[in-house]
Amino acid sequence: MQKINSFEEFQSEYKKSVENPEKFWAEKAKSFLWKRLWDKVLDWDFEEPKVKWFEGAKLNISENCLDRHLESLADKTAILWEPNHPSEEAKHISYSELHTRVSRFSNVLKSLGVVKGDRIALYMPMVPELTIAVLACARIGAIHSVVFAGFSAKALADRINDSSCKLLITADGSYRGAKTLDLKPIVDIALESCPSIEHAIVLERISSKPTMKAHRDLWWHELIEGVSSVCEATIMDAEDELFILYTSGSTGKPKGVVHSTAGYMVYAEYSFRNVFQYEGNDVFWCTADIGWITGHSYVIYGPLLAGATTLMFEGIPTFPDAGRFWEVIDKHQVNIFYTAPTAIRALEACGLDFVKPYKLDSLKVLGTVGEPINEEAWQWYHKHIGKEKCPIVDTWWQTETGGMMIAPLAGITQLKPMYATLPLPGIQPCLVDAEGKEIIGNGVEGNLCIKYPWPSMIRTIYGDHKRCNEVYFSTNPGKYFTGDGCKRDEDGFYRITGRVDDVINVSGHRIGTAEVEDAINTHRLVVESAVVGFPHPIKGQGIYAFVITSDLNGPSELIKSEIIVEICGHIGAIAKPEQIQFVNGLPKTRSGKIMRRILRKIASGEKENFGDTTTLLDPEVVQQIVKSLN
Repeated sequence: MQKINSFEEFQSEYKKSVENPEKFWAEKAKSFLWKRLWDKVLDWDFEEPKVKWFEGAKLNISENCLDRHLESLADKTAILWEPNHPSEEAKHISYSELHTRVSRFSNVLKSLGVVKGDRIALYMPMVPELTIAVLACARIGAIHSVVFAGFSAKALADRINDSSCKLLITADGSYRGAKTLDLKPIVDIALESCPSIEHAIVLERISSKPTMKAHRDLWWHELIEGVSSVCEATIMDAEDELFILYTSGSTGKPKGVVHSTAGYMVYAEYSFRNVFQYEGNDVFWCTADIGWITGHSYVIYGPLLAGATTLMFEGIPTFPDAGRFWEVIDKHQVNIFYTAPTAIRALEACGLDFVKPYKLDSLKVLGTVGEPINEEAWQWYHKHIGKEKCPIVDTWWQTETGGMMIAPLAGITQLKPMYATLPLPGIQPCLVDAEGKEIIGNGVEGNLCIKYPWPSMIRTIYGDHKRCNEVYFSTNPGKYFTGDGCKRDEDGFYRITGRVDDVINVSGHRIGTAEVEDAINTHRLVVESAVVGFPHPIKGQGIYAFVITSDLNGPSELIKSEIIVEICGHIGAIAKPEQIQFVNGLPKTRSGKIMRRILRKIASGEKENFGDTTTLLDPEVVQQIVKSLN
């Protein structure tokens, strides 16, 4: 697939994609390996909702990730694995070796009775075998459901049971910074309440000698001994389910977002190649865990579909010190680096002494994902990591969208700090008001919707299509509702202002939480903040700010007054918080999203009944925040 090479070409491509979307995507899809071409490019109805792309086509996505590259890229590194501890040797896995290992493990799954359509749960650390297992599932037509290996036993069991998984692939444990984590005991507890699981395949990573349940638990290394490395890929229909990925819902019950095969494949490769402006010899590093959509689309599928070298990192950014990211970039001569604003802010707070020892001269493109990035962090990233020469692609997208939707094309789109800028070709965003009426023109603000299907969009919520309709399509009939608020400036550039339910109505004025947070975060001592609304007897809603500072023992009242000055200077007195609470941490999911529904309850005086907290990075942080109120 050819990439866009100029802004004029981008404008031309975008125009084609809107005027004749079916022709546009049919042209992009032809570069892939198909067993049979489609009868119809698109069939859709947002009222039901129903979306089908490339209907009638036959293919296998693992063949497109691996087999079609073997003639020209067999010896090229597909996966570059950097382990948790820098003393352990990195691994380079070529496309040829990856193809062999995926095929062999595919045969292992088949020997255990796994067939097309079976659901397979994966609960693993960031090791190459996780990618191998994902691609093996895809190769035989099994539906993979990756669960982040930091979730609790209950969270794992809930996800296994929701989709009635037949088999679990896991590891004895994992390394995370200075810690060694035992995964198998968590799995054992989870599987006590998972009757659908027939076998658990266990990878040996930490040599913990866990208890293995007879007939159920099987060692990975024993299963692959002597297994053939020839495995013909199962032919899949374009709309066959590829994977289920659970994401937090406003009700607290995770939603099993379903993505199908062909459309996801086409869009993952297209968005990867164009947003990052990928060139053939680039080393690409996305720091996300594969347990999240970013890891699915831009650690595994997007890069491998494009024949790229994708770096997998097992560790954390602060081990053995806060220079680890920058050390890895220099060590492996990384060209494209894609990470979360949360990580950027955390490393910024550690100081430049951890950045200065590294050249970072291999970098060509920087990216951010997961949340809007505030201007201070953007400027720090641009100046100290990109050396003011690397474009920053601030990408907006969701688990449900499957791929990046609004983002600059590196080196092509004009950049604006805090703006995701322009939609990718094929993406037709619109802003609507509270009544659902489309807001025309620039210099406006509203709720962000998408009014035309794109190939990688959500197909359903597993086992609950009615909920899919209610959450995404019923609020604004005929459109996909993102749940995000958005500004479109005078140049037509888009800036995500946060979840719509994060907008605070103060005395009739709508104030986006992201805007207040940007102002707070300009304070020299502020590391991060989260703002929510809470009931106010006069104003309707007041603003409550939870703030992490780098000086926990500093004069809090002075810092509070300085923060208020910053807010008033950036936005106005109307945005002044009624409450500012200093905290040590914020309740975040593993993908970096702040769970504001929990903060809203705390701000409203709740001290318990916070709903499902299993998706949090650190569930204990909730009680720490409550206790700090006293």
